Amino acid sequence: MTTYTPKSILITGAAGFIASHVANRLIRNYPDYKIVVLDKLDYCSSLKNLLPSRSSANFKFVKGDIASADLVNFLLITEEIDTIMHFAAQTHVDNSFGNSFEFTKNNIYGTHVLLEACKVASGQIRRFIHVSTDEVYGETDEDAVVGNHEASQLLPTNPYSATKAGAEMLVMAYGRSYGLPVITTRGNNVYGPNQFPEKLIPKFILLAMKGQPLPIHGDGANVRSYLYCEDVAEAFEVILHRGEVGHVYNIGTKKERRVIDVAKDICKLFSLDPEAVIKFVENRPFNDQRYFLDDQKLTNLGWSERTLWEEGLKKTMEWYTTNPNWWGDVTGALVPHPRMLMMPGIDNGSSGSSQQAVITKSNSQSRMVVRVPKSGSAGGVASPRKPSLKFLIYGRTGWIGGLLGKICEKQGIHYEYGKGRLEDRSQLIADIQNVKPTHVFNAAGVTGRPNVDWCESHKPETIRTNVVGTLNLADVCREHGLLLMNYATGCIFEYDAEHQEGSGIGFKEEDKPNFDGSFYSKTKGMVEELLNEFENVCTLRVRMPISSDLNNPRNFITKISRYNKVVNIPNSMTILDELLPISVEMAKRNLKGIWNFTNPGVVSHNEILEMYKNYIDPDFKWNNFTLEEQAKVIIAARSNNELDASKLKTEFPELLSIKDSLIKYVFEPNKKVHANGIA
Repeated sequence: MTTYTPKSILITGAAGFIASHVANRLIRNYPDYKIVVLDKLDYCSSLKNLLPSRSSANFKFVKGDIASADLVNFLLITEEIDTIMHFAAQTHVDNSFGNSFEFTKNNIYGTHVLLEACKVASGQIRRFIHVSTDEVYGETDEDAVVGNHEASQLLPTNPYSATKAGAEMLVMAYGRSYGLPVITTRGNNVYGPNQFPEKLIPKFILLAMKGQPLPIHGDGANVRSYLYCEDVAEAFEVILHRGEVGHVYNIGTKKERRVIDVAKDICKLFSLDPEAVIKFVENRPFNDQRYFLDDQKLTNLGWSERTLWEEGLKKTMEWYTTNPNWWGDVTGALVPHPRMLMMPGIDNGSSGSSQQAVITKSNSQSRMVVRVPKSGSAGGVASPRKPSLKFLIYGRTGWIGGLLGKICEKQGIHYEYGKGRLEDRSQLIADIQNVKPTHVFNAAGVTGRPNVDWCESHKPETIRTNVVGTLNLADVCREHGLLLMNYATGCIFEYDAEHQEGSGIGFKEEDKPNFDGSFYSKTKGMVEELLNEFENVCTLRVRMPISSDLNNPRNFITKISRYNKVVNIPNSMTILDELLPISVEMAKRNLKGIWNFTNPGVVSHNEILEMYKNYIDPDFKWNNFTLEEQAKVIIAARSNNELDASKLKTEFPELLSIKDSLIKYVFEPNKKVHANGIA
C-alpha cells in the first residue's frame, strides 16, 4: 500500500466541527506539515475550536470565503498548497428547507471555485479530498442488511443532500476532465465536543441541561448511525495518507440508533424521566428513515471505530456541561425546527463591494491583509434577508456615541439615539417601546470636563449617571430581553506586584479592580461589579481612546500633544477606528460578559509622541516629568496599567497590536493628509 505525504495542506471550513478536530489532529501529529486553515467564521464555526493549534508553528489561519476565487488562487500560490481537504459547507438539513439558495451558493458554487483554482494551478495539487455525506444515497431500505457501498446510486431527498450530490458531480468531472487527483468521502452523523447545537445530540444535551423538553420530529423511529468526532478525525488522517486517487470512501458504523433511543440515553445521563421531557413535534417536510453505510473499503485501509457509544456520549455531555456558553446565545438553534435566519452571527447582506481576507500566523507578529473582490453570487438569486438590526444608542453628544452613529450609517444599520435620561426609568422604557431596538448601546457617562478631576467636585452627578443610570438601563434592558453593550473603562487597575510595568502580564477580565485613586474610577469599578449580576450585559473596558481625528480634543494623542509635559509610562489603549466596528460585530454575535476592549500590548506616551513627530510634525518637541511631579498639578490620581486582550484577540484574530493599529488607523492616514498640505 503506497503512502502519500503532503507538505502544505489547505483545510476549508476548519473552524467548524468536524474539520477543527481533523485540523487539530494533523497539526498535533505532523509538525512538519504546514496547515493553512480557511474559514469565513459563519454561525456554526468558531476560532475557539482551533485553540489547541493556535500556538503551533505549523498553523496559519485565514479568514475568508471559498467563494472568493481571487483569495483561493492567492492562497494556493503563496502558500504552495499541494493538498486540499474540503470541509466547508452548509450542512444542517432543517436550514436547507428554509434557505436552500445559501446551500447552493456554499456547497456547489464554493466547491466549483476551489476546483477551478486547482485546475489553474496546473499540476500543483496532488490531493483534493472532498468531504460529502451519507445523505447523498437517500434512504436505505428498512430491511437492508448490507449498507450502501461507494458505487451505489445517488438519490438525495432534501435540498442539503442535493447540493452535496451536485458538488460530488463537479469533483468527479474535474477528476476525469482535468486529471485532478480527487478523493471523496461520505460519512455518517458525527457527534462530540465543539459541535454547534443545531444538531440532534448537542441540542438535546443543552436542552436537558436547561431542564427543557427534548423535541423529536415525527415518532422518533428514524434510524441514524453516529461516530465520535475523534474516530472520524482518525479516518481522515488515514484517507489522507492511504486513500487512492479517484476513489470514494464511506466513513461509517454498523451500529444504528433510533432518534427516540438517543433522546432516552441523554435523559439517562441527566437522570431525567423520558416520559416527562420528550416532546413529539411536527416532522420535517421529508425525513429519511434510515442511512446505512458499508465501510469495508475504509476498513481495508486500516481504520476502525474505537469509541463506544456510551463512552462518547458521556464525554460529549461532560464537555457541554463544562462549556455551556461556548457558542453564546443559541436560543434560535434549540427550537424544534431551526432556520438559518434565526442563528446568531449570520449576515446574509453586504455593505460593500469587497471583502477583507485576514491572514494571521500564530508563531509571529506578521500579518497580511489582502483586499479581494467579492465573488460567488448565487447566479443573481437573492438570499433571504435576516431580520434587520436596530440599535438604540445612548450618548448622542458624546465622542463614542457620535462615532457609533456614523458606523451604523456606513453599515446600513437602523439606529436611533435615546431621548431619555439614564436615571429616569420611565423615559428609558418609553425609548425602548418607541424604537423597538434589537440591541442597546450605552456610550453615555460622566468622564469629566475637561478631565476626571471634575468628578472630584461633582460626585452626585457622577454617581447619578455612571452608577444609577447605568444600572437602571441594564435592568430595563433585562426586562425587555435586550442585550446591552456597555462602554466601560479599564482605568480601574494600576500596576502592582503581580502585574508589573513592562512584565507583559496584563489584568484579565476576571480580575477585581485595584485602583480607586479617582472618584471617576471608583464609580466605574463599582458599577462594573454590580453589572456582573446582569446576564444581558456586554461590558467593554475602553482605555485612553484614540482615533484618527487628531483635532478632537478628547483624543488621547491630541491631549498629550498639547500638554507642556507628559509622563512616560506604557499603557493599554483603544484605537476606536478599529475597535468600535468590532463592538458592533460583538452585538451581532450577542456576546456578553466583560471584555478588555483594547488593542493587544502597550505603548508609552513617548512612543506615541515619537510617532507623532515622525508622521505628523517633524518639528514637534515635548518634555517629560515624573509621576510625582505630575501629582502636583492634578487633583485625582491617574490609572496606568496593561490589560490582557487575549480574549478579544481570540474572538477577533485580525485585531492588530496597539502599535500596528496606531500606524494603520491613525498616523498613516494623517501622514497622507499632511503631505497633501491639507492639515
